[in-house]
Amino acid sequence: MKTRKLWACMLVLASFAFVPQVSTIAKAQDDVDSQNQDQDQDQNQDPPGRVARLNFSQGSISFRPAGEDDWVSGVPNRPMVTGDDLWADENSRAEVHIGSTAIRLGAKTGITFLTLDDRTTQIRLAQGSIILRVRHVDDEDNYEIDTPNIALSILQPGEYRVDVSEDGSQTITDVWHGRGRVTGGGLTYNVVAGQSATFTGNEQHLDYDLGQIPDRDDFESWAFERDDREDRADSANYVSREMTGYEDLDENGDWSYVAGYGPCWRPRAVVVGWAPYHFGHWIYVGPWGWTWVEDEPWGFAPFHYGRWASVNGGWFWVPGPLVVRPVWAPALVAFVGGGPGFHFSAGVGVGWFPLAPGEVYLPGYHVSRAYVNNVNITNTTVTVTKVTNVYNTVILNKSTTVNNITYVNQHVNNGVTVVSHDTFVNARPVAGNVMRVDPKEIASAPVSHIAHAEPIRTSVIGAGRPVSMRPPAAVISRPVVAVRTPPPPPRSMEQRQVQAGGHLNEQALVRPVGPAQPAPTNQRPQEGFKPFTQPNGGNNQVRPMQPTPPRTYEQQGTPQPENRNAPPQGNRNPQPANREFRPPQQEQTRPPIQETHPLVRPTPPVQQRSPQQEQQQEQKFNQWHQERPAAPPPAPRPAPRPPEPKQEKPSKKGH
Repeated sequence: MKTRKLWACMLVLASFAFVPQVSTIAKAQDDVDSQNQDQDQDQNQDPPGRVARLNFSQGSISFRPAGEDDWVSGVPNRPMVTGDDLWADENSRAEVHIGSTAIRLGAKTGITFLTLDDRTTQIRLAQGSIILRVRHVDDEDNYEIDTPNIALSILQPGEYRVDVSEDGSQTITDVWHGRGRVTGGGLTYNVVAGQSATFTGNEQHLDYDLGQIPDRDDFESWAFERDDREDRADSANYVSREMTGYEDLDENGDWSYVAGYGPCWRPRAVVVGWAPYHFGHWIYVGPWGWTWVEDEPWGFAPFHYGRWASVNGGWFWVPGPLVVRPVWAPALVAFVGGGPGFHFSAGVGVGWFPLAPGEVYLPGYHVSRAYVNNVNITNTTVTVTKVTNVYNTVILNKSTTVNNITYVNQHVNNGVTVVSHDTFVNARPVAGNVMRVDPKEIASAPVSHIAHAEPIRTSVIGAGRPVSMRPPAAVISRPVVAVRTPPPPPRSMEQRQVQAGGHLNEQALVRPVGPAQPAPTNQRPQEGFKPFTQPNGGNNQVRPMQPTPPRTYEQQGTPQPENRNAPPQGNRNPQPANREFRPPQQEQTRPPIQETHPLVRPTPPVQQRSPQQEQQQEQKFNQWHQERPAAPPPAPRPAPRPPEPKQEKPSKKGH
């Protein structure tokens, strides 16, 4: 009996001792859950891991930064982001890359990047012609071209062309390879390889016609030649095609194996004394902040991915591990001097040097812990442990300097570049405005992951010169229809700087600039969205479309016969038959979206087709199918060679 009482007392005491431990464990778990939740929220605020790049221009190409009013000449290698506008004037062409996707603009063509993030590429085509080569489509990828009367969603890799008439009343979609879905006027319609579909009217009444793709014109010939050039790119053996800018490496440099680094690329035909991040200028691009723009035509990938190494007096670009989607960075450098209260003997200036392989890049803008990992491990060979150690030392301790880390290129001859504060913030060419600073002074200057300089309006406008070539007023204010609701346009530089109390660059370090998430579908457009218009007018120009079923990835099937050299099919702008085109029967009628702005008009409710209308749809498809050019016969296979007769070995002598 005494033994039982003793055991009972011990159990009671043990239970009291266990309660605080359970409470402590639960509190610790709550802290971990809270940290994980905060981390998830931070990741939602991370900037996109990709941008667009203007890599080719011919004629007069004009550019307008997001949120600004002024149009300037297009500057090659300038990153383009959500809200940016691009205009190709008469007798002009341009090419833009987003990873492996190429977008070609014909003459008198205006586009706006409504949404550009890791998964969504949403382009507003107000007028003109664009040709897209989409090489890769993942399950979560969204490619959408929005015009005044339809929205084209690209479902498969392929080649597409979209033309919008000058008055915006007609849109033509051509599909050489791939598959797309057109939405407009209360309908959805799949366009497949070999089809040219013409849509005329507006969201209230949309007529269409279906025909063969016309013969190749000069614009298409130029685009396909550019595609063929990329298909043969040797650099795709060393870096991912999703690395924006890879397409210009072959013609401007050579690949070689460097001991300790692996395959490296070295530019050819550079001036004596050339160094990375020396021939170009700085601009301010939200939400990343200070961003480098290189002068050389090849100068995009080597300055936003990978690292630079000095080997035997020459500079080699080390791209890092081969990953599918490396994370784009505004400039992979560390800054020297320029902090509060510091100045060189030659005056107040800002200096920087390229990071070497294995060195950790710390963004000078608000990001999550996961982003710091990704932007490093996709661009150089480095362990997560090393990234964590540097991150904890600098970010968690809120240190503005990283002088306890040895940087290789800080001590390389001509590795550090210093310019005046005015040169830095005014997007002036660096090479012609370098400050001469004693190497000993540079070696002792504080090193930081932050450029301590507040941007001004010129920092955003960049190095482009003011131009008079811009879209006509009717094109600037022309609304489009969209399936996906784009984010509101960024505000102007002055507005953001005023809101930040004159400390915009510092503000970006302590709190997120704004969400950078894929644009939501099936929602009302947000107040204030106004693409390709004067940014401060306050008019919403995108009309939401009737919701459509979620897109599912469709594996690319057998391509249609090549139709690039098909016989002419007449004018590219045929007048369609006056037949009403409505969505498939299986779609249910949905109530109209409530109007939120005088310029935001919902599409009419979806209606079922009558039997006569269904018959018309069938007739159009059958007629197109019958008129398709016959597929070329398969090339004859060479006849198999008969086996050679076996030769008997000569018998050895003596046998």
